[in-house]
Amino acid sequence: MSRLRIASGLVLFVFAFFHFINIGLGLFDTDLLHGMQDGRKSLSRHFIGSIVIYGAFLLHMGLALISIAQRRTLRMPFSVALQVVLGLLIPLQLLSHLVQTRYAHEIFEVNDEMGYIIILMWPNTAIWLQSLLLLLVWVHGCIGLHMWLRLTRWWRRLVPYLIGVAVFVPGFALAGLLTEGRRIWTDFADPDLREQYIEHYNWPSQEEFQLLFTVKDNALMVFWVALALTALIYFGRKLWRRRHSVRVRYVNGPEVVAEKGMTLLEMSRANGIPHTALCGGKGRCTTCRVVVEEGADQLHPPTEVEARSLKAVGAPEGTRLACQTRPTDPVTVFRVFRPDGARDRAHASQGQERQLAVLFLDMRGFTARTTGQLPYDIVFLLNRFFDAIVPAITAQGGVVDKYMGDGLLAMFETADAASSASAGLRAASGIGRALERFNQQLGAEGSPPVRIGMGLHLGDLVLGEIGAAKHAPRTIIGDAVNVASRLEAETKGLSVELLVSNTVLSAAGLHCNPDDLRDFNLRGVSEPVPALPVTRAAELDSHISPPEQIA
Repeated sequence: MSRLRIASGLVLFVFAFFHFINIGLGLFDTDLLHGMQDGRKSLSRHFIGSIVIYGAFLLHMGLALISIAQRRTLRMPFSVALQVVLGLLIPLQLLSHLVQTRYAHEIFEVNDEMGYIIILMWPNTAIWLQSLLLLLVWVHGCIGLHMWLRLTRWWRRLVPYLIGVAVFVPGFALAGLLTEGRRIWTDFADPDLREQYIEHYNWPSQEEFQLLFTVKDNALMVFWVALALTALIYFGRKLWRRRHSVRVRYVNGPEVVAEKGMTLLEMSRANGIPHTALCGGKGRCTTCRVVVEEGADQLHPPTEVEARSLKAVGAPEGTRLACQTRPTDPVTVFRVFRPDGARDRAHASQGQERQLAVLFLDMRGFTARTTGQLPYDIVFLLNRFFDAIVPAITAQGGVVDKYMGDGLLAMFETADAASSASAGLRAASGIGRALERFNQQLGAEGSPPVRIGMGLHLGDLVLGEIGAAKHAPRTIIGDAVNVASRLEAETKGLSVELLVSNTVLSAAGLHCNPDDLRDFNLRGVSEPVPALPVTRAAELDSHISPPEQIA
């Protein structure tokens, strides 16, 4: 249904765009205006063109009303609400426009050129109502287009320029309308020219106009009936849900009524009740768990997955996962993990689950190297070292999560796993090159070179504020951090600078010679981790290539 709404909306948006540009040409020349109108009519008045345009209009309007009727609540973001309101206002003026143009042309053979339409409206409130219609259609279409494409990268880059286009088009159309309106009304005021215009447009008679008004009123009546039916279905469904609903009381919280069939977590969210769920309600963590104080005997028994998760955290009797529990009878629950209510902390402290690349780096032989040195000299060396290598991380969109003495942990928080893996690989290679330049400087100073070890892995992480409220830095936790740390430790025994897990290579769409991969049994990791040893990180690119090159 969503795809049909988008497709029909695009058809109408394209039609409206060229219609507005057509009107705007009145700013320059009447012949240009009529020439483009003739070209548009050759498409829109064609049998297939008419089916496409009017079919798109009926389909778009019908799907919009169905969407409203099926909503659980009328609470929605402002942009969505604005789009809905504008969409419902459009037919109030558009139906009159269609009746006075296309219908009059088909039934009474009226020559509905732009001049006929302008004379019909000028100079009374109709011209301003139609101008309002122009703005309603354009704003409604722009909001829909933005909501559809707002998550794409190219759209975000073009938005500043498209805003200019969005402002220009209706302004251009209104300027053309006013310019052409003044010109043609001046001509129409001349009695001789008026008769020529009336004959040229095959002006409808008084009886024909009356019939057109009747058709317009009937069309509006159909729209109002459709709108009333939509409201009837919406409120009918809401009444049915209330009669088939369940009451949930939260300890230290409100009491709500929600539809049966929803999970307890969905009920919380639908009623705006804070409810922690690190995994987003996918059953992959236990942070949404609740203690059922009343009504536990009326709940369905835990599934095998839920029971296993609760057992793993040693949950007491009566504890359930809110994302897996669907109450059918009244219950009273206590949220085990509850946000502290501070808006600047609640979202970040709950955490966000992401699949990202992480890089562990450690300086080799640091203790032996700095034995006997003054603390100032040690700090100076570390700062020079980090100044040399960290730009290779930040240049790829990475951030240093924490510094640990002579090492660091970095993550690459990008749009998806593939781009995160690619960024991590580029950063590792860049660190290798930066280290070589740094060691050249040390050599010129008569100091021994710095050796490093790095582990690069990709996996599921939780990003969040960990610590006391108001004093909690944003950090990452998860098995991927442990794997990256263990891979870094393995580089010491292999005398290599870098170990890259095969998971990173696969996510980035890259491969290496299978014979170069080694399996590592890492402490705290249940299964062997295949990884690629790289003696010199600066030469990483020579060890990997796209699949087609490996083949």
